[in-house]
Amino acid sequence: MNDGILAEPLIYRRQNGTPHLLINKGYPFPFAYKTGSSYAGKQVSELGLAVLPEKVSHLDQPQENIQMGFKVTDQHVDEYYRNGFTIFRELIPASLLSDLREMADQGLTVARELNGPQAQRLQPIIKHIECKPYFDLLELQSLRDAVELILGEGIYHDRPPNGDDPVAGILYHPQQKPWCTQWHRDWRDNVADLDINVWKERQLDWRIFNQVNCALYEDHCTWVVPGSHLRDDTRAEAKRFPDRPIPRPDFGELEAAEAELQGLAYCRSMPGAVQAQLNAGDYMLYRNSLWHLGNYCHYKKRATIHDGIWTESFWKWFQEHPKQPDGKKEMMNPNR
Repeated sequence: MNDGILAEPLIYRRQNGTPHLLINKGYPFPFAYKTGSSYAGKQVSELGLAVLPEKVSHLDQPQENIQMGFKVTDQHVDEYYRNGFTIFRELIPASLLSDLREMADQGLTVARELNGPQAQRLQPIIKHIECKPYFDLLELQSLRDAVELILGEGIYHDRPPNGDDPVAGILYHPQQKPWCTQWHRDWRDNVADLDINVWKERQLDWRIFNQVNCALYEDHCTWVVPGSHLRDDTRAEAKRFPDRPIPRPDFGELEAAEAELQGLAYCRSMPGAVQAQLNAGDYMLYRNSLWHLGNYCHYKKRATIHDGIWTESFWKWFQEHPKQPDGKKEMMNPNR
């Protein structure tokens, strides 16, 4: 277990048109290199290092060719691999944003009918509402270009191979009082029968564990620990959450204002936590293997599309995730 402190920053550069993230001495773990390159005299495959996508486009495009509206840049690539998340600002055009909001309003009615006034999500949306605006979003060329630049080719942009998306949902504000999830890394901390040793082996596999929050209104609900997708838990993190399953804050019979403050205290109790700031039309692509949570207020409207990025590797993982070899269903603890 490392201390989580970067002795020196990552260096990002291009070599023969391919982005490389170089590790300085003192960096506590191996990072991403191009296939066939070496690190400390060994081939990448021998070390199990993560590999950046081979295909790169747009990075060297002259400024005069850049169009108005969102355009992916070097910074988005760097942010994603360095921090574990990046935000495509103002990705959604106004007309599509209006259509998505109408779709989300329909979904909110269904979510409340199914799960009551405190419901915070509807998932999967394709089973409950008309989703044409959602598929229009997936057709945006600027979005497709950005995702392919960061993750490489082989992305199923519209839906997984079987044509039925079990993941795409919408996250909503609760109606009566605040709500907060527990701090977690997806799969490792919320799938009871998962073999977390295999999860750890795949932690730096960029073809899986990619997730999306696309805000239809201003959204400050998501908190993350930047860079945690690249490493084990730090001593401070393990001390904060030594047991599994990780408890979420218990609001019990607290008044709304007390619950809101307790939720914020819980968010800030994680060392290194930062709050993601999304405006309407922003699209956040992030590694769900990094520490994150959602903290919701009942008085602030939320409608955020929550989705995954489908690849062949993730589809196989999703269909049959690796289970504990002894057949146990009690959640494994990474601290033991």
